[in-house]
Amino acid sequence: MFLLIVSQLFKMLVILLVGIFCSRIGLVSTEGSRCISNLLLNIVNPCLILTVYQTDYNSDLVAGLLVSFAAAILSHIVAILISTLLIRKGSSADFGLERYASVYSNCGFIGIPLIGSVLGDTGVFYLTAYMTVFNLLTWTHGLSQMKGNFNLRNLRDGVLSPMVVATLTAMVLFFVQFRIPGPLLDAMNYIADMNTPLAMMVAGFSVAHSDLRRVCTNLKIYRVAVLKLLVIPLAVLLVLSFLPLDPTVAYTTLIATACPTATTITMMSILFNKNSAYASEIFSFTTVLSILTIPVVISAAELLL
Repeated sequence: MFLLIVSQLFKMLVILLVGIFCSRIGLVSTEGSRCISNLLLNIVNPCLILTVYQTDYNSDLVAGLLVSFAAAILSHIVAILISTLLIRKGSSADFGLERYASVYSNCGFIGIPLIGSVLGDTGVFYLTAYMTVFNLLTWTHGLSQMKGNFNLRNLRDGVLSPMVVATLTAMVLFFVQFRIPGPLLDAMNYIADMNTPLAMMVAGFSVAHSDLRRVCTNLKIYRVAVLKLLVIPLAVLLVLSFLPLDPTVAYTTLIATACPTATTITMMSILFNKNSAYASEIFSFTTVLSILTIPVVISAAELLL
């Protein structure tokens, strides 16, 4: 598992560097980056989810999916508790943003290609449970951290997000065993195959727009990064090690937790007039640093799981 993770992360790093290069030479503008991100979120990722669920009904898969939902909820609870304890309310003007950054992972853009490469379609199948929990909590707990309060109307955005809609649709098709016609499914698979390169290119665009010198000298970012990339994943690993989980479920949950800060942090910070520059810096720094920390977490997992 460790060597597979390192190998895949190296490939993803190369694509990220290509994204940085394309952005720096002006080949992709800020608007172009936003368009590619929207394409990935609204078309490519949903197609991937729909194709993954186009498999024969299997009671073991269903049981694993239900356990994945429970594991995802548990991992988010652990993350919320730790972030609340270690990032005190009022400790800084950006404490809510820092809590959000510590809890919510880039489980879609980074998690899907990483888990798909090392755990296959079964891993992505189980990952949909984590992403569904992520989307629902982002627009409830996450929203309260960013906004300072919660409004039920905002939950609608989470429930109607492309990934949640695609996951629920895919589940229905799976349980009724409806098969997407072959030519259409092949076309969707072609689109789904773009997930890894587009996701890492988008990450590269974001890193390219950050002032890395300022990022690397901001000590607050290091605290958030260590919390997000090491403390919380290792705490979740410790909890998972005491549970009788299928290894694929356990590794899927752990890798999703160990992913860098979610891309939604930038969108949320802009939407609610938070420190969007700081949010972007956290996202960029944790994305780059995760290439080193995820193997560390997996090494620990191989000893405990």
